[in-house]
Order: sequence, then C-alpha cells, then structure tokens
Amino acid sequence: MSGMTDMRGGTWVRSFHRWVSIVFTLAVVANFAAMAIGTDAPPQWVTYAPLLPLALLLFTGLCLFVQPYVRRWRGDRGIARVRKG
Repeated sequence: MSGMTDMRGGTWVRSFHRWVSIVFTLAVVANFAAMAIGTDAPPQWVTYAPLLPLALLLFTGLCLFVQPYVRRWRGDRGIARVRKG
C-alpha cells in the first residue's frame, strides 16, 4: 500500500503543498538565473514557469487555511479532544 492511499484529506493536501512549493522555488531560481546569465530577456516559458505552481499554491494554501474552521464548524475537535482526554 502506498503512502498516498492511507493519508487523510488534509495530509495529502499538506504534502502536495510542500512539493509544489519546492517546484515553485526552483522555477523562481531558474528565472533569476536566466536573467543573470543572459544578456537579453529570458524565454517567455522561463518567465511564466512559476505561475502554474503559484496558482496551485494559492488553492492548496486556501484549503489548508480553511480546514480548521471547517472542522470547528462540523464539531470535530481532532487533536484538542486527545489533549483534554
């Protein structure tokens, strides 16, 4: 069984968010490196490469931000119940 099949809903979003942030960082570093090395503007695909990971980071970041509020709204205490019990 792979690690992705037994993950709960928020865990895979968090893991995906981490990996996409690495891809985004590498795309930004490549963009700056292309600007520093080249005498003229880098190719457009290098310039626009960080936009897709950035959009994914926005979506997953909003999901991670909203999760505690949704859990509280549903009445699921999660970790707080374990600490009190």
